Amino acid sequence: MTDHLTVATWNINSVRLRMPIVEKLILDHGPDIICLQETKCPDGNFPFAPLRKLGYEHIAINGQKGYHGVATISRRPFLSEEKIDYCAKGDSRHVCVDVEFAGSRVSLHNFYVPAGGDEPDPEINDKFAHKLAFLNEMGERFAAHSGSRMIVGDLNIAPYEHDVWSHKKLLKVVSHTPQECDLLEAVRAAGGLTDVMRNFVPMEEKLYTWWSYRAKDWSAADKGRRLDHV
Repeated sequence: MTDHLTVATWNINSVRLRMPIVEKLILDHGPDIICLQETKCPDGNFPFAPLRKLGYEHIAINGQKGYHGVATISRRPFLSEEKIDYCAKGDSRHVCVDVEFAGSRVSLHNFYVPAGGDEPDPEINDKFAHKLAFLNEMGERFAAHSGSRMIVGDLNIAPYEHDVWSHKKLLKVVSHTPQECDLLEAVRAAGGLTDVMRNFVPMEEKLYTWWSYRAKDWSAADKGRRLDHV
């Protein structure tokens, strides 16, 4: 094994629907590992064959019909695979694989954190309560286990001021509330993790990974949020 490892993460919003774009990503960039979220595909219908034909022989999935779902596809072999049912809801939001990198064992966690609904109040919004409980469990699990690890995925939180198009306007909007941001920071601290994107892009620079599909011209409006993380 070399000491070079490339990992891509992507909320694909239906893996079967977007297989041509997956193929383009592979042909253009050829990452060693690709972590997908919102695959929206039961395990029995996952497109194993075309991915293996493209050189991704090692595939770990946690899927369900029509909703959620995560998948990690790799050129490198997995030392182990694990799926954790966070909050015991059976909603296919996590898969972890261990890979060898630079002579060490590294755990790669692929997450699709609950979006949290519209109202940032757990007393009246069960979806937001679920999101907070999910983040709390993430922190507890990472605090209880040591070892080299990497977390990627759609975490549905934009934690810093310049991770959103308007810090002031979005402070009370789900994905950028102080409660969510504090919990994500607690997860990072519990796992001894580094925010890789912000390690390379200064905090004062705008950085987005998601734009609303409802905007007439999303690129011109540029009202984005950084919901996806490494």
